[in-house]
Amino acid sequence: MGFFDRFSTDVGIDLGTCNTLIYVRGKGIVVDEPSVIAVEKGTKRVVAVGAEAKRMLWKTPKNIIAIRPLADGVIADIDSAEKMIRYFVAKVVPRHQLFKSTRMKIGIPSCITQVERRAVIEAALKAGAKEVDVIEESLAAAIGAKIPIDEPAGHMVCDIGGGTTEVSVISLGGMVVTSSIRVGGDKFDEAIVKHILQVSNLNIGQQTAEKIKIQIGNAETDGTTNEKMQVRGTDAITHLPRLLEIDSLEIREALKEPVKKVVDEVKRTLGKTPPELAADIIERGIVMTGGGSMLKGLSKLISKETGVPVILVEKPLECVALGAGQAFDVFSDVSSGRMVYSDIND
Repeated sequence: MGFFDRFSTDVGIDLGTCNTLIYVRGKGIVVDEPSVIAVEKGTKRVVAVGAEAKRMLWKTPKNIIAIRPLADGVIADIDSAEKMIRYFVAKVVPRHQLFKSTRMKIGIPSCITQVERRAVIEAALKAGAKEVDVIEESLAAAIGAKIPIDEPAGHMVCDIGGGTTEVSVISLGGMVVTSSIRVGGDKFDEAIVKHILQVSNLNIGQQTAEKIKIQIGNAETDGTTNEKMQVRGTDAITHLPRLLEIDSLEIREALKEPVKKVVDEVKRTLGKTPPELAADIIERGIVMTGGGSMLKGLSKLISKETGVPVILVEKPLECVALGAGQAFDVFSDVSSGRMVYSDIND
């Protein structure tokens, strides 16, 4: 460990569309909260951030806006994203230390543009980081999942987040093949909302759809009894509140389209993989990370469609943040193969 390393606070961030997780070297995961911020109209004063702000979504009075600053894995509102990052980091890094020596490494989807990448970096610098580095989410996820990425062997990672799905083949510390689509947990929720409206004429919100997905959502039957649950929404014809009972078979049908896109992306990436690395993947399996990978039956479906074993890691939600933070040690020279951005005021 160098002189600078001893006096710096190294922070790994998974700046997700749905949730933000922060890892601090020596402390582990210290923040795991929804990527939501509520501000006053006009003044832009922060009212709430994280879990408290999420409870306000679609329920605020006219003078308060509750928003998610990220969409499809990228920053949609840089001012709100900066305030959100600043708030989360301030919870774990003392203010006097933040501007002096905090280094951040942030997981980003490989599909984002240079403009979107710069927005992430600028938001972190404005939030107080002295130095910012970015790392592709699937590479960070592989490190967080304790995959030996420095080996001369193929490892496939499928990271399904809230806004994107990234599939990569990694060997010798780098990504040999990678692909990314803007389909993730949010698209699963949207598909449920759309299906229930079309089939049952019931309008439900995104948070209700998320609860349905978690409770009875599935991509493939697991042999258990067909699960049911009741949901509340607004009748699309009468505009009055209504109760509806739905089951897991119906939700599987609702999720068919986005699930197929994820499966097809895995198959497409396998098709681009060099034969020697593909042989390694058949032996070692596909590693699944990210919150979207927790959809019931999804790992089973991918294995059935590809003929390759699929392993769902123990803590899929934490892998990107863990890997981003641990990457400071994995890549001893943080600028190796990457662009590192220093304080814009220097």
